[in-house]
Amino acid sequence: MGKLFIVPTPIGNLEDMTFRAIRVLKEVDLILAEDTRTSGKLLKHFEINTHMHSHHMHNEHKTVENLVKRLQAGETIALISDAGTPAISDPGFLLTRACVENGIDVECLPGATAFVPALVNSGLPNDKFVFEGFLPDKKGRQTRFLALQEEYRTMIFYVSPHKLNKTLAEFTQYFGADRPVSVSRELSKLHEETVRGTAEEVLKHFEAKPAKGEIVVCVGGKSLK
Repeated sequence: MGKLFIVPTPIGNLEDMTFRAIRVLKEVDLILAEDTRTSGKLLKHFEINTHMHSHHMHNEHKTVENLVKRLQAGETIALISDAGTPAISDPGFLLTRACVENGIDVECLPGATAFVPALVNSGLPNDKFVFEGFLPDKKGRQTRFLALQEEYRTMIFYVSPHKLNKTLAEFTQYFGADRPVSVSRELSKLHEETVRGTAEEVLKHFEAKPAKGEIVVCVGGKSLK
């Protein structure tokens, strides 16, 4: 029986790649990459020559069965995404679940992920939090906001730049203009920035200076007072 390795990759700064991740990627029989062109640059940088296959949200339903068979036959496979930890708002869950159901060992390496540094540097309570990832685009979006109105834990969202102002406006609508918000963008990269304030203040900031890059938003929960 083989083994599936879940391997985090840097979210921006290549120095965040771990020695262990490099070793595993060199030793496995196959690397599954979300985008082989993006991952190819990473592998070249670290002189990793392991063969790659494409594994993304559009083909993972079709490839899982064959990958399970290869693992059962004794192959070792590493799964990586374009950036961060696979299966966190990226492909990976389906294959991991299939391996668990078939008694195949799964080993997830610790490493880079965007929401942890965003939460820690937000200044918001981090003893209890809820990760929401990407909100629904249309269907179910209002329902999700209504459900989160009573959430007392810090909430974490992934937001694309062109939807940030709309989302911040919705925070003021559903949570109140004075709800504390922290927006982190381009974490670990050259232009890393965190903007903190009330939902209204942060919205005004990004209306005047539109955001670019990868974005994580942390929102304070409902006060229990």
